[in-house]
Amino acid sequence: MKVLIVGSGARENALCWRLSQSPEVAKIWCAPGNPGTGDCVTNVDIPANDIRALADFAQAFGIDLTVVGPEEPLGNGIVDVFRERGLRIFGPTAAAARLETSKSFAKEVMAAAGIPTAAYWTFDKRSDATQFCRTKKAPLVLKADGLAAGKGVAVCLTDGEVEEGLAYIFEVLKSSRIVVEEMLTGPEASFFVVTDGEQVVPVGAAHDYKRLRDGNVGPNTGGMGSVSPTPYLSAEQEQQVMTSIVHPLLQEMKARGTPYTGFLYVGLMIGDDAVPKVIEFNVRLGDPECQALMRRIEGDLFPILFDLAEGAQLTSKITLSSNTAVVVVQASHGYPAGKRLGDKISGVAKAERLRDVVVFHAGTAINHVGELVTNGGRVLTISAVGNTLDAACTRVYEAANQISFEGQVMRRDIGRSNSATGSAS
Repeated sequence: MKVLIVGSGARENALCWRLSQSPEVAKIWCAPGNPGTGDCVTNVDIPANDIRALADFAQAFGIDLTVVGPEEPLGNGIVDVFRERGLRIFGPTAAAARLETSKSFAKEVMAAAGIPTAAYWTFDKRSDATQFCRTKKAPLVLKADGLAAGKGVAVCLTDGEVEEGLAYIFEVLKSSRIVVEEMLTGPEASFFVVTDGEQVVPVGAAHDYKRLRDGNVGPNTGGMGSVSPTPYLSAEQEQQVMTSIVHPLLQEMKARGTPYTGFLYVGLMIGDDAVPKVIEFNVRLGDPECQALMRRIEGDLFPILFDLAEGAQLTSKITLSSNTAVVVVQASHGYPAGKRLGDKISGVAKAERLRDVVVFHAGTAINHVGELVTNGGRVLTISAVGNTLDAACTRVYEAANQISFEGQVMRRDIGRSNSATGSAS
């Protein structure tokens, strides 16, 4: 079988790494990929958002399955285009991807399906949102309606922060719609499934660390590390998520004529009542949670994705190792507000020689003299597994300490503190 993976980050590197181990897969391409994906598959220089060129490539090279990593091409209709051409692809249509591309749509679906989530109010005018927030008072959570590269949420603990959040969403992000939510508190966890809209296979749970610096301080980021499994979600609660969230969601999407196929990320908060409530849905695997999950998956992932994309009856399921996976992100100077490019990276090969360690590339490139250099905000994800959380933490930081580049930013408390993700959303 021939596989095309769309994307260029550490998530896609992890997918390439996992799927390249399938005995059913003869060849994998990654578009556009990065130096890390180039170590295990063949990169092809097509941007992830050039949907027509990707479809042309899939047709020309006889691709049997395309797997999409990032949310933007999904929201732009890559699945629709591929299906129109008779190409097999794993992911949701643009209409179904609105679960992530429109916060108001996701909340509307949750309300219709009876899914536990925060109370919410939607506004199309800044003046109406401002008047409501001044009456309602903080704490509140403000969300820009569309995609904002992980920067569309303002958690506001004071009325002053609410005013700042409104200005940010309407003036900086230029959002035309805002969702105002009550604030939930408690630990957060992420739960993942793969589905064709009828059949559902759990992939596992994880938690990530959003803040830039140790102790859960500093600006929000795309994620500075993750751990799987997570202590914040018990086996009983995972079953509760399947029963009260995943299945009702899929039934509601089917009833609307937009059945959901693909990876589904369920962002959860677990309050004092121990009931998991949905913070958000993402229509793809999270990053860096994907990297942790790919390290724990046992067996062959490819036939599951192939059968779900085909709408065929599943003959296998996903099995997770009992080991713990810990991943640590190394970011470039200035992240997340900016990024410095071109700094030489050393020590990756040395880190990967350590047992149970795999380094996934995100923002890296090869410069004109053949050196590995920084090429983005989040640069590398170092992953390690161990039979205990402590063992995995020890190994991942042993590996991370082998890698260096100018301006390197890295948290030192991933898996070692209770400051995962945050306490409000």
